Amino acid sequence: MKRLAKGRLLFMFALLTLFLAGCGEPFISTLQPAGQVAQTQYDLMLLSTAIMVGVIIVVTVIFLIVLFKFRRKDDKIPKQVEGSHKLEIIWTVIPILLLLVLAVPTVSATFKLADVSPMEKKNEEGKTDVTVINVKANLYWWEFEYPNQEIVTSQELVVPTDEKVYFNLLSTDVKHSFWIPAVGGKLDTNTENVNKFWLEFNNEKADEVGNLFYGKCAELCGPSHALMDFKVKALPKDEFDAWADAMTAIEEPVQAETTTAQEGQEIFNESCIGCHAVTPTGAGAMGPNLTSFGDRTHIVGYLDHNEKNLKNWLKDPESIKPGNKMTGKYGDLSDDEIDALTDYLMGLKVVEE
Repeated sequence: MKRLAKGRLLFMFALLTLFLAGCGEPFISTLQPAGQVAQTQYDLMLLSTAIMVGVIIVVTVIFLIVLFKFRRKDDKIPKQVEGSHKLEIIWTVIPILLLLVLAVPTVSATFKLADVSPMEKKNEEGKTDVTVINVKANLYWWEFEYPNQEIVTSQELVVPTDEKVYFNLLSTDVKHSFWIPAVGGKLDTNTENVNKFWLEFNNEKADEVGNLFYGKCAELCGPSHALMDFKVKALPKDEFDAWADAMTAIEEPVQAETTTAQEGQEIFNESCIGCHAVTPTGAGAMGPNLTSFGDRTHIVGYLDHNEKNLKNWLKDPESIKPGNKMTGKYGDLSDDEIDALTDYLMGLKVVEE
C-alpha cells in the first residue's frame, strides 16, 4: 500500500510538473516569444524536442513489437543479426541524419543572431544608423546608455519596437547575465570584455503586455541576485523618438514645485547628488540615474512604484536588497526627511501625463 501511495504521489508530481512547465505570463515567458530572436530560439527548441520525442516513440514502438511478437515460445535460439552490415549502416546513418537536421538550422541561426555588424558602422555624424544601447550591470542594478542620443537611464530600459536593437554588455563588478526571457536568450556581462548581440521587440506582442517586459539577471552574483530585475518599455518608433527627445531636452535638474518637494530636493543635493544623477547625461555615476524616477513602473526593480515602498527603501535598503551599496551611505534620515525626499523623487518625471 505504501509503495502504491508513493507511486501515485510521484505520478501526480510528474503530471503537475508537465502542466506547470507550460505556465507563464507573456511578459516573461520564454514559451511565448515576443520578437525575432525569441521566435528563432523557440523554433529550434521545438525542432529539437520533436526529434527527441520522435526517437523515443520509434524506439518504444520497436521495443513493444519485439517484446510481444518475438517473445520466446520454445527453447530454440532465434536467428542472430550480429555483424549485419545492413543494420549497422541503418542505425549509424539515421542518428547522423537527425543530427544534421538539428545542426544545420542551429548553426545558421547562431551566425545570424551573432551578426552585429550594423552597430559597428558609423555615419558622418559619428553615430550609428541603428539603435545601440550600452548596458552596464552593477550590484544590484542596471544602467542603460544611449550613445546616439547621449542619454543615460537606469533600471527601466526603453526600446523601439519592430526593429533590431543592438546591445553592448559590460559589468562594473562581478559577472552578471542580461536576460529578457520573452524576447531572447541570456548573455553574460563581463568586467574585461564587451559582449554584443541584438534583440527585436514585436509591437503586437508588446501591446498584449502593456508595452512592458520583464528582465532578469541570470548569473548568480550575490545575496540579491534574485532581486536584480529590470523592466523594458517597448514603444513604437515614434513614441520612442518622442521619449528620447524629451530626455535630451533636459539640461538642468527638474526643480521641485511643492514646499515639501523643495525640502526633499535640498536633502537630495546635500546627501544623494554625489552618487545619483538627475540629468540624462549622467553617465558613470556610482548609483542609478534618477532623471525619470517618477515615470518608472517599479522601485528597485521589483517593488510596485508607490510612496510606501519608496519610503521603506529609503529607511532600510538592506532589508529590501541585501548587500546593496546604498546601505549605510547617508546615515539615518528622519521620517520628515524621508517624506520630503519621497515627494521630490516621485516628481522626477519626463513623460507628461
